[in-house]
Order: sequence, then structure tokens, then C-alpha cells
Amino acid sequence: MGRQSVSLNKKSIERFIQNKTVLVTGAAGSIGSELCRQIVKFKPLSLFLLDQDETGIFNISEELKDKFPKIKKVPLVADIRDEEKIERIFKEFRPNIVFHAAAYKHVPLMEENPDEAVKNNVFGTKIVAEASLRSGVEKFIFICTDKAVNPTSVMGATKRIGEMICQILNQRRSTKFISVRFGN
Repeated sequence: MGRQSVSLNKKSIERFIQNKTVLVTGAAGSIGSELCRQIVKFKPLSLFLLDQDETGIFNISEELKDKFPKIKKVPLVADIRDEEKIERIFKEFRPNIVFHAAAYKHVPLMEENPDEAVKNNVFGTKIVAEASLRSGVEKFIFICTDKAVNPTSVMGATKRIGEMICQILNQRRSTKFISVRFGN
């Protein structure tokens, strides 16, 4: 890659996740499902996998059930834009940590469907972030993209707005909002 490899401090990650209730939105997606695969290795108390793709949620849940039978895993089929359902999920399960990976991410497709990009990447993020704040989530990790840097696409702009939502909510200081940009 043209740079030195990064070694993870696994003990620090384990302290962050172990015995915590973790919720991953977009858990059936490419990033969300990989997050779930990594999170279970650090022994969370429970892992909630949320996505609107019921086949994808079924597949990742079954995979994790076989590999990590002792970890409580709860598949949740839900749309992050469904404010009532998201609120119920947060009230019932009280996650400590949220990894928000749910997003529409394909740049050309979002250029063709900008209204859907805004509804999902902006309003969906706002709904999940505010539910996190209201339910006392400790940490909210927003999975973002390098395309949010000086955005030139609808997708990049919607993800940048998601970062801005997190920055504003982070000022309330009860939930720590963290944005992480993935690059490709």
C-alpha cells in the first residue's frame, strides 16, 4: 500500500467492546457485516444486527451463530428512516455502542436518485443519532467516506451532512459521536 502496516491494540478494542451491548446499522452491508464479524471476536454482551435487507441479515446472523454460539446476537429487520421503530429498538435494547454503517453508497446510483440519498443518508442518520442521544448510548461511531471531503457528488454531500449532524449532537456531551472515513 505504500505505507507501513498498522497494528491494532487488541486489548484496547476488547476493553471498548467486551460486555457491552452493541448495535450495528447496515449490518447486512459490506462494511456493516465485516464490523459484526470483528466485533463478536471481542466478546460483546450482545450484538444487535439491524438492516432493511432481510436476506442479508439472515445470512450474517447465521454465519455468526455458527462461529460464535456463546455471544447473544439479535437480527433486526428495520429501516433507519422508520423513526417509531428505531425509537422502540433503542428503548428496548439500550445499546451502549452504536456503529452506524447504514447508507446508500453507490455514487452513480445516488446521482440518479438524490432524494433517496437524502432520505437515507441524512434523515436516517439523524433519526439513529438522536435515538442514540435520547437512550444514553455511550459512543456512536458514524461510518463515513472519503467522498465527504469537499464533496462533488450527492452521496458525498449526504455523508458530509451526516458528519455535521454528529458534530452538532456531540456538543451535548452525553453521547460521544465519532466519525470514521473509509477510503477506496
